[in-house]
Amino acid sequence: MTLLECVFLPMKPLSKNIIFALLAVLIISAIFSSYSLRSAKPEEITLAKVVEEVENDIIESIKIEGSEISIKLKDGTDQTTRKEASVSLSETLIDYGLSPEQLRQANIDIKDRSTRSYIMGVILPSLLPLLLLMVIFWFMIRQMQGANSKAMSFGMSNAREFKDSKQKITFKDVAGSKESKEELQEIVEFLKNPKKFADVGAKLPKGVLLMGRPGTGKTLLSRAVAGEAEVPFFHISGSEFVEMFVGVGASRVRDLFAKAKRNAPCIIFIDEIDAVGRQRGAGLGGSHDEREQTLNQILVELDGFETDTNVIVMAATNRPDVLDPALLRPGRFDRRVLIDLPDIKERNEILDVHAKGKPMAEDVNLRNIAQKTPGFSGADLKNLLNEGAILAARENQKEIKMKDLDEAIEKVMLGPERRSKVINEEEKKITAYHEAGHALVSHFLPNADPVHKISIVSRGRALGYTWNMPERDRLLSSSAKFDDDIAVFLAGREAELMIFKDTTTGAQNDLVQASKMARKMVTEYGMSEKIGPLSFNGKDDLVFLGRDIAEAKNYSEKTAQIIDEEVKKILSRGEAAAKELLGKYKNILKKIADQLIKEEIIDRDEFEKIILENIRITN
Repeated sequence: MTLLECVFLPMKPLSKNIIFALLAVLIISAIFSSYSLRSAKPEEITLAKVVEEVENDIIESIKIEGSEISIKLKDGTDQTTRKEASVSLSETLIDYGLSPEQLRQANIDIKDRSTRSYIMGVILPSLLPLLLLMVIFWFMIRQMQGANSKAMSFGMSNAREFKDSKQKITFKDVAGSKESKEELQEIVEFLKNPKKFADVGAKLPKGVLLMGRPGTGKTLLSRAVAGEAEVPFFHISGSEFVEMFVGVGASRVRDLFAKAKRNAPCIIFIDEIDAVGRQRGAGLGGSHDEREQTLNQILVELDGFETDTNVIVMAATNRPDVLDPALLRPGRFDRRVLIDLPDIKERNEILDVHAKGKPMAEDVNLRNIAQKTPGFSGADLKNLLNEGAILAARENQKEIKMKDLDEAIEKVMLGPERRSKVINEEEKKITAYHEAGHALVSHFLPNADPVHKISIVSRGRALGYTWNMPERDRLLSSSAKFDDDIAVFLAGREAELMIFKDTTTGAQNDLVQASKMARKMVTEYGMSEKIGPLSFNGKDDLVFLGRDIAEAKNYSEKTAQIIDEEVKKILSRGEAAAKELLGKYKNILKKIADQLIKEEIIDRDEFEKIILENIRITN
């Protein structure tokens, strides 16, 4: 950062422009002044030399300005000299022996020295550096004063009041989350018409906690509340309370609530409240930890001795499990609104909202897109349509086509295509059989999801992929479903073993997913015969610091050995199921792999056609 930037940083834009203009004028004046001073100086001569030149009649003109004498010779040469201020030049020259006739031939011109030329020539060059130093010193003093004022306001809240009517969002602009909007609509009604609720003895809720995965629309819903409620709405991030200095966070909380009480009834929205609302006693600083002091102050402001303030606190988090229990009790956050991932109907509504303003081709079916995107959040769907628009613009299209959106789904899920990644023929063949193994086992297992697409075109970090698309949203999973999914995960590795009598590192992620699923079946879901209906999750007993370092082990070494045996048993069961199907339909496996090597991509219709054409031969 330059000196001028440091000086002008705390200033308002208008005063900055004025000072910049003033400095520009001063600098330009200094340049011109120094230029005039540095211009070619005339030759300095003595009065005796002037007398000699008058006698030789080589002088064209003489100009007198104060004690300065400018001489111009007939050959164009400029000269200068000085005389006594109290004596005229004519008297001096006559004293040197010149006649009046010779003086008339010299064309002597006498001028009074102007104030402007005196200032520009003498005073300004001398004062300009001093003026510049004074200006810089003045602004340094201003900056120091600004820093002092900032230090005095260090403990003040940085909450911003929502006033932007141009970007106003209401509940009509938020698709899905019907129950969540109904809960929040009650809050708006409380603020708009408190008498209706007071008449039946209902009290204003203290706090509303919005919980949900990232991208499900927690902040968007809070903006909708701000758009619906005709009351002041202050929003701030939880991280803005925490500073390196102890006590600043608590001071900012007090200032925020004081500001809100002056504007009551109003709403305070704290985004990512887990930044300050984590469980107390879990840090290394004990009760002196800055975050804990900030949380203590929030707890007091929410439900302390002052209980008659009409201030509602809304907060959002995607980690409710780490929040302090005192923050979640009734009287503080009375309402907890869960915002879950949208189902197929809600995904369709979200796509309709984000498709506004985007030219869609006639072949675009948003219902079909919603069906292909289970597990997508609202943010994911918005990103999907944006990626589709980018792909259409890249192809110089005027409309977004269905193929652009299909490509966008894969890009969001798996990453962009890497067709430039060169792999040798042997690796291409291994990848084809690996993905063909996944697809074949997935098709013949009753609880596995149908195959939508198979590809050996590299995407992200994967050399190939098999895209299984569920036919409906699933909220519950059975042990049979887990068993079939594990068999599908292991099918790629089994296909490599069957064809090449060896395995590669391409199955690494499949093994991770299968092992994680099998361990959850045993330790969390009670799906093991030996372990029985027990859960060894143990997360409820962990403080926040413990979650980051390691999971608590709430079972014995003997039980741990049984768990490992049961996990291995489940994986072996999946491995056997995959091996049996691949051996039975080995000819179909080769057909799928050969088609993949040839075409690189097989869609659902083509895949099922290969199955139907060859299943009769196998049977």
